[in-house]
Amino acid sequence: MLTELYIRNFALIDELRLDLSPGFTALTGETGAGKSIIVDAVATVLGERTGPDVIRTGADKCVIQAVFDLTGLEKIANIAAERGCAPEDGLLILTREIAREGRSQCRVNGRVVPASVVREITSQLVDLHGQHEHQSLLTASTHLDILDSWVGSEAMSTRAQVRALWEEFEALQLEVEQLRANERDRARMLDLYKYQLDEIRSADLKPGEEEELLAERNLLANSEKLLQACAEIYRLLGADGSAVDCLSEAASIAEKVAAIDPSFSGVVENLQTALAAAQEAVLVVRDYQDRVEADPARLEQVEDRLDLIRRLKRKYGDTIEDILRYYSELSTKLDELDKTEERLAEVEKEIESVRSRLVETCSKLSSLRKNGASEFERQVEKELADLAMERARFEVSIGAGEPGPSGADRVEFLISTNPGEPVKPLARIASGGEISRVMLALKTVTKGSDIPVLVFDEIDVGIGGMTAQILGARLASLASQCQVLCVTHLPQVASRADQQIAVDKTLVKGRTVVRARKLEGEERVIEIARMLGADTESEVAMTHAREMLAAGVASKTALNAGSENKSITKQAENTRRT
Repeated sequence: MLTELYIRNFALIDELRLDLSPGFTALTGETGAGKSIIVDAVATVLGERTGPDVIRTGADKCVIQAVFDLTGLEKIANIAAERGCAPEDGLLILTREIAREGRSQCRVNGRVVPASVVREITSQLVDLHGQHEHQSLLTASTHLDILDSWVGSEAMSTRAQVRALWEEFEALQLEVEQLRANERDRARMLDLYKYQLDEIRSADLKPGEEEELLAERNLLANSEKLLQACAEIYRLLGADGSAVDCLSEAASIAEKVAAIDPSFSGVVENLQTALAAAQEAVLVVRDYQDRVEADPARLEQVEDRLDLIRRLKRKYGDTIEDILRYYSELSTKLDELDKTEERLAEVEKEIESVRSRLVETCSKLSSLRKNGASEFERQVEKELADLAMERARFEVSIGAGEPGPSGADRVEFLISTNPGEPVKPLARIASGGEISRVMLALKTVTKGSDIPVLVFDEIDVGIGGMTAQILGARLASLASQCQVLCVTHLPQVASRADQQIAVDKTLVKGRTVVRARKLEGEERVIEIARMLGADTESEVAMTHAREMLAAGVASKTALNAGSENKSITKQAENTRRT
């Protein structure tokens, strides 16, 4: 709901702040008092296009701020959050500044945004009906929603089925387009994948192979050095007069010493151990010499193999394991590409199946709409007649179109407000009062509103008496489901309001300014009496005003439509007597 409205330097308003309550709020005052200026300000803060001419004379800029409580309005809160303007403590704060030089700035919860974002967020929050463009009622897509909602759960369920089928249909069409568009790329990728697979397959790589080849290359490249080193080791250990001979002779001498002095036996053991180790080393060196040989041909083979591995690593991975993993992935991709033609045929078959079900479901939805349209027209015309538009003719135009997410129908509400005139789209109704009453009739017939805040300007133009009573009752009933703000000249309407705000003009330092104040107690009685056109000094007029207000309160607790209708009739009779 709209909880607060602040306006500064807008038209004739120097500064004004309104604290608003839930339910039905009536804006009243003399003709030309500035009531519609407040409605204009609301339209402006909601993102309506406007220029610097709305700025109060002498001011550099105007500022309008509206605070909405989004408690329970998760859909709208999510829209705001998606645009980076998440509500704070459940509040949505809209601010609009218009500078004299023409610059206009919109902010949502302090963040500067384009006016289009404000309109997007508030399109499901506020419906403003009157001489303004911010009217969802004038949008043909809204007419479709209203009709389906009225037809009932079967239509809404069928429409949900249509949307699901449409989304499936679109997804399949997109897949076909991608498959066909990628045909040239597919052929190119097939050639590339096959080449890469052949290259890797022909290399016949083995895990760990590179490490083995590097070790072998190291031996082959250094074979001469290794053989020379082995020869030198053998000379030192195994040749005549070498370490083996010396150790053997030393061990023999040590044995003789140990025979005389047993404590020397440890030296004998050490020398014998050293001798055995030296002899073993000689054998190992001889064996190593036999295994190591200079083989330039084999070295060249190893170098070539390592070079191949390096080239494959540059293309396909950092290790042989990576290359083999890429090989496996290539095989999978190649299989997928080979199956493209098969998948294309499958998808085209699926499209035909989904299209058939979509057309069938759209046809069912269209029948539901057409079957319900006549009764809907009748009920709307009945409501319009009660609102002093008894000669209005209302039609639901249902034209055939292509299947889409909402079906295959083009639905638009048409109306003729004058006998003999053809029906026309609602957008071509000139009177703001008429468009407001059409909206009210639609809201009444559909038993509620998905829009939480409704603003009416000039809804009561050209009506009075019983019609005015009915209008007031309709607005009060509507306000039980949403917040209603209404500019009205009729006491029958104002007396039904939960809150009444008086708007008037006054002179401040020689300049005209618009003021607004919430009426309480006797102030409201006096205002209702004034609206009755009676002398506010007249006790009869004041009594009648009190009765109207009391009846307005009583109507809110009426138990059924019968008691409500009796109250309306009684008030109409009192009005005629006055």
